[in-house]
Amino acid sequence: MNSLFSPARKGRYTLSNRLVMAPMTRSRAALDGTPGDLASVYYAQRAGVGLIVTEGTQPSDDGQGYLSTPGIYTPAHIAGWKKITSAVHDKGGHIFIQLMHAGRMSHPDNTPHHRPGVAPSAIAPGTDMFTAIGMQDIPVPRALTTEEVRKTVADFRQAARSAIDAGADGVEIHGANAYLVHQFFAPSANTRTDEYGGSLENRARFAIEVATAIAEEIGADRTSIRLSPGATIWGIDEGPEGPDLYRYLVAELDKLGLAYVHIMHQGNEVLLADIRKLWHQSLILNRPGHPRDKIGSDVASGIADFEAFGQMVLANPDFVARLKANAAMNLADHNTYFGGDAKGYIDYPFIEQTSASTVTSSATAKKKILVVGATGFLGAKVLGQLARDRTFTVAAMSRKGTLLQGSRGY
Repeated sequence: MNSLFSPARKGRYTLSNRLVMAPMTRSRAALDGTPGDLASVYYAQRAGVGLIVTEGTQPSDDGQGYLSTPGIYTPAHIAGWKKITSAVHDKGGHIFIQLMHAGRMSHPDNTPHHRPGVAPSAIAPGTDMFTAIGMQDIPVPRALTTEEVRKTVADFRQAARSAIDAGADGVEIHGANAYLVHQFFAPSANTRTDEYGGSLENRARFAIEVATAIAEEIGADRTSIRLSPGATIWGIDEGPEGPDLYRYLVAELDKLGLAYVHIMHQGNEVLLADIRKLWHQSLILNRPGHPRDKIGSDVASGIADFEAFGQMVLANPDFVARLKANAAMNLADHNTYFGGDAKGYIDYPFIEQTSASTVTSSATAKKKILVVGATGFLGAKVLGQLARDRTFTVAAMSRKGTLLQGSRGY
């Protein structure tokens, strides 16, 4: 465990420890994509980890999938993120903004231009999504033309520049969890016949071009990518060539000298070992549901340089201090993951504020609860959002009424 708390080099930065806050959607941005007023407090509270990776942040109007997610492509977005990055830096932390293009995982009611989502091919994911009027089926997306694919690469590039202008230490490309970059990898979502479809090399091309463009714009040592090899959610099936696609992709990305690759592990230990051998920069490993008594084991074994955690960091702003002291952890309140106000966002107690081992929420007794259907991975993806009435909070439940765990590293 000692090495977990030792300073470590990542890209151009020396981080205070090898613990990373995984990206987690919180759905608390303004409807124009400007980060919410409480976001600077939320992230600064958690600046004790070596690196914060922010919630998914759209690089364009087309990139938005869910309501109340932040963007990073307008002056207002940049100004909003500057407050966050300054607050984190004032606490001695480092922060990478995750660039997330939802692709076909979108609904016209959730985007500024109210157009259908865009994707490698005109194939719907076969699921529904929360909107301002409730759950709706995701419509068939519009297939990007070859020129539009190149324009989307340029959107990522400009968003990365905006992130740096906003004071971020770097960006993480969201190449996982069934969003646009991941959609290009999967034959079930990508039936293109141009240079972005067909062979595994072609299906990896978009990700490589995005990473290359961003590295050229802001520096490879401020550029990174997140991948989820083998994830099968929302109609994504990488097919039998999937592991070989990732071996090819990682080897090609390695040539760019990126700051890190962030793996959301799906259980293929052989592939993980191969990625480790192919990748010569830092590797961040996120094992969803990883038990507390295993924290530090991946760094100790050498399979990872950093370990990422989601809901434990969400519920414990002093996560590092609690680990060092072997103190009890607050439990996350799933009812407040998505949307709402300070409750379940910036009010989790620090060690010195409580000796209790759990946090219970009174939100359901004080607020109205909007119960929505949910679909997705790790049992389910919660698509929560408070829509128009900001007195609502979201209770995420499956069709059978079981409380579900959230997404992207929770």
